[in-house]
Amino acid sequence: TDSTTTSTSLGRDFRRWIGVTSCTQGVAPECAIIRLTHIYTTIYLPLENDDNDKNPQEDLKKIKKEMEKIIKANLPLRREEVSREEAKRRIEAINEPFKLEILDSIKTEPITIYHIGDEWWDLCAGPHVESTGKLPRNAIELQSIAGAYWRGDEKREMLSRIYGTAWESKDQLKRYKDLVAEAKRRDHRVLGQKLDLFSIQEDAGGGLVFWHPKGATMRRLIEDFWKDLHVKTGYEFLYTPHVANLDLWKTSGHFDFYKEGMFDQMDVEGDEYQIKPMNCPFHCLVYKDKLRSYRELPIRWAELGTVYRYERSGTLHGLMRVRGFTQDDGHIFCLPSQLEDEIVGVLDLTESVLSRFGFTDYEINLSTRPEKSVGSDEIWDKAEDALKAALVRKGWDYEVDEGGGAFYGPKIDIKIKDAIGRTWQCSTVQCDFNLPERFDLEYVSSESQRLRPIMVHRAIFGSIERFFGILTESTAGDFPLWLAPVQLKLLPVTEDFREFCDQVKAKAAEKGIRVVVDQSHERLGKQIR
Repeated sequence: TDSTTTSTSLGRDFRRWIGVTSCTQGVAPECAIIRLTHIYTTIYLPLENDDNDKNPQEDLKKIKKEMEKIIKANLPLRREEVSREEAKRRIEAINEPFKLEILDSIKTEPITIYHIGDEWWDLCAGPHVESTGKLPRNAIELQSIAGAYWRGDEKREMLSRIYGTAWESKDQLKRYKDLVAEAKRRDHRVLGQKLDLFSIQEDAGGGLVFWHPKGATMRRLIEDFWKDLHVKTGYEFLYTPHVANLDLWKTSGHFDFYKEGMFDQMDVEGDEYQIKPMNCPFHCLVYKDKLRSYRELPIRWAELGTVYRYERSGTLHGLMRVRGFTQDDGHIFCLPSQLEDEIVGVLDLTESVLSRFGFTDYEINLSTRPEKSVGSDEIWDKAEDALKAALVRKGWDYEVDEGGGAFYGPKIDIKIKDAIGRTWQCSTVQCDFNLPERFDLEYVSSESQRLRPIMVHRAIFGSIERFFGILTESTAGDFPLWLAPVQLKLLPVTEDFREFCDQVKAKAAEKGIRVVVDQSHERLGKQIR
């Protein structure tokens, strides 16, 4: 178990040891602790450092020694509750303005402070172990120091960030280090360049993906497979614009509730246009293009729609976090009585798609109604019951996230487990009671009444780019033959055989086999190596 994320609080205690040793024990007294955070198995500590030469990579060993001294000293941890005003006074007294920002982000009171011995304290919710001696010194490791913008914002201050990891035993630490080494070997950014699949061209801007011929071939195969399955399960395809008048995004609510994730508007002949962050409003417009009858429902529409979202440069990461990506979007408009069957159909389709790529182990969450929501109690109850019944019919185990749904509807989230045991959020099935209301979507019932359809959002890959990155890392670049950009490579023994190889290539290509002839003119042994 990763001790940085369990209730043992070992990881939370460890974060403070980095800070104590680097800032109060003489290794780097000119630094100021900004924030202590953990992500999965890695803990990171941003430090404000006025002298970049005083905290280089080699200081990690010195910091680790100081950490061991503090563990050996068995210093007590003491919790203190103070008012917001008192916390602010103390932070101002030590002149740490970044910590004031952290204080402002804490919405609850009283403010909790933890003391380590008599010389150091920090804002923290806790809980913690009783004393520093409870930490196993041989299960802690400092990993690296890197630069990072405050809160990932390139317009803010550059800080030094110390990465480390803490575990409950030496064996757990070793297993973690082995996993890190394996994950590094599988890094999709490295493999993407090595296999010539894709690139991020900084001349064009961060977070924008360029698919190279081999990667584009694989993407085409993925998309063709996806399309074929959707046709077989009753979907029709849409193609929608990349931009729309700003009024559309005001109608949908994105401008009010999602503005921070959208690029700035552009002026077109006096009107404001917005590049799309989502496809949903466009599908609503197609539905609304004419009055629908209950006989037409369910309507299933799908689109491989490219969207654009503003992400801070400090958060971008290969294909996993980008600014432009293609969603495998689908929207279903149905009657309440059809909802359960439609959800089962989506789950069946999701299983068929994911299993084709070797993903058969899932973690599933059902998120229910939050305190603030739109829609009647009756429609929420029906939707939640339909989602639960669909999961039961599939025979899938799931966890319930009470109150974790969006304000506009409950949802099912599916995480896939890759070849080395990591989980990745991919597929989502989401009921929506909001957009049909905002766009005034209707159908004529069998009693000639005009009623609202239920709208279901669903994505299987989530995004083509991110799924491709996950697949690359899960397979370590050893893709299944049906997906390999090159299925057959011909190696001429000598130049005399090159013409024959070209003839074989032509015949293989006629059969749909992706084949290349080696053009390196190297000796056969070297070509094989």
